[in-house]
Amino acid sequence: MEIDLNADLGEGAGTDEALMPLVTSANICCGAHAGNDETTLTTLRLAKAHGVVVGAHPGYPDRANFGRTNVAEPKLVLATSLRRQLDSFRRHAESCGVPVAYVKPHGAMYNQAMADDRFAALVLDAVAPFGWPLLGLPESNLESACLMAGHPFVREGFADRRYNPDGTLVPRTEPGAVLSDVNAVVEQVTRLVETERVHSVCVHGDTPDAVTFVAAVRKELLARGHELRSFT
Repeated sequence: MEIDLNADLGEGAGTDEALMPLVTSANICCGAHAGNDETTLTTLRLAKAHGVVVGAHPGYPDRANFGRTNVAEPKLVLATSLRRQLDSFRRHAESCGVPVAYVKPHGAMYNQAMADDRFAALVLDAVAPFGWPLLGLPESNLESACLMAGHPFVREGFADRRYNPDGTLVPRTEPGAVLSDVNAVVEQVTRLVETERVHSVCVHGDTPDAVTFVAAVRKELLARGHELRSFT
């Protein structure tokens, strides 16, 4: 079975150079929740050098909270911000000679799109004109919206985040929301791939021991006979 291994990069976590050779896809920050134009360009060039597939990683322009807090902005404001981020990212990618293969929303934007059909529609409406597949949780509102619209959607699982029984992510404000034990990370990835049938697995670039986690996940997936390859 082919499995994509992705990471959120270009966010200033300091792990980009170590993680890029280990992943098959890179969700590169669009400069709103973190980073800037130069960081985006540097990360795009790094992905190109390693032959890693690139996706846009837009988020709420809320740097104080790293884009991980729900916002109450009007829908039009959020939609405009998202489109601007995607337009800017496409221009940067084109200038580096790197094709954009997909979109993965960041933080609160991701979680709200998974749980709220209004936010799912907002994200889909912004991404649809570009034609890029969307990455998200299985059986989420975003997946339902994509299926109804005939828009490509890829099921993603998280190696380093704890799950609720209903398949949603435990909020980061709760204790233990981010996994810290490499064995627990590997066990979770095995379950997600073989039971939940996800096609892409994420390790956050700002998670402590992210490089150790990705290396361990790679080793386990290869040992189980999976082929590590981007879903695009």
